[in-house]
Amino acid sequence: MYDAIVVGGGPAGLSAALTLGRVRRTTLVLDSGAYRNATAEHAQNIFTRDGTPPEELRRIGREQLAAYPTVEIEPLNAEHARSTGDAFEVRLSDGSTRTARRLLLATGVADELPDIDGLADLWGKGAFHCPYCHGYEVRDQSLAVIGSGERYADLALHLRRLSDDVALCTNGGADLDPDLIALLSDQGIAVRDEAIDGLVSKDGVLDRIEFESGEPLTRQAVFTSFTPRQRSALPTQLGCARFDDDAVEVDDFGRTSVIGVYATGDMARRATMPAPFAAVIAAAASGTIAAAALDRDLLAADLGRPTGFTSRSTPSARQLAR
Repeated sequence: MYDAIVVGGGPAGLSAALTLGRVRRTTLVLDSGAYRNATAEHAQNIFTRDGTPPEELRRIGREQLAAYPTVEIEPLNAEHARSTGDAFEVRLSDGSTRTARRLLLATGVADELPDIDGLADLWGKGAFHCPYCHGYEVRDQSLAVIGSGERYADLALHLRRLSDDVALCTNGGADLDPDLIALLSDQGIAVRDEAIDGLVSKDGVLDRIEFESGEPLTRQAVFTSFTPRQRSALPTQLGCARFDDDAVEVDDFGRTSVIGVYATGDMARRATMPAPFAAVIAAAASGTIAAAALDRDLLAADLGRPTGFTSRSTPSARQLAR
């Protein structure tokens, strides 16, 4: 019986395991080897580690966890989880089971990309979603934002600080508000309304955007959005409440609607956040916070005392019924 099973070996899961290991909680980390940023060559906007390859960050994290004897890491996927009343049982991909007093989910999400030919091959290399994570590396290059609506126009305006050559490609989407079109024009952002035929690369590097009609648009990088989906079935199996965007609902301390289950990283968000903040450093911070809350939860259970944690951010009062 472990104190905690951490499902996921990315920044949120490894950070949580570090916090638990430092207070001698017996902890099992299950790392399936599937990572959202696996295609990215570098991870940016990380204090003291800016530009480090994602795999190197994970290697350092696992190496440092080796110093804590109560933490174990197994390269296995968690395929099923259930509550046994006072604990949780997790079935692994090798058919074995493990049990723990608490579960901390850090399983992440998978990105469903727009159906544009050539986009998937460039994802994390010449096609991006976050200006904070990737914008500086493509500064002063020819950029395009793909998508229709105000949020994409806002992204184009955001990128204008990084480049003098930004275009908004609506891919045949709905008309923009005239005032917004005027603002884009005033900022020197061209708008292409034609449906996109595909992204064309040369030697693995974006070369141009081709449209179903009209001239191609030479670009060096594009920004667009994705639809995140839970990578793991565990939140569904456990009955964790989710928002309409599929993110697991948590409070300020990473507690889900299921007592004893925590969720961290970009798979979860608070009600006060419009979307999960998909950044390595944010995921690591959420893992630390949730692990500290989990430790206090176990201590309170052992001593018969309240945890001392309250929350103002979640609409789910059931989360506080401990």
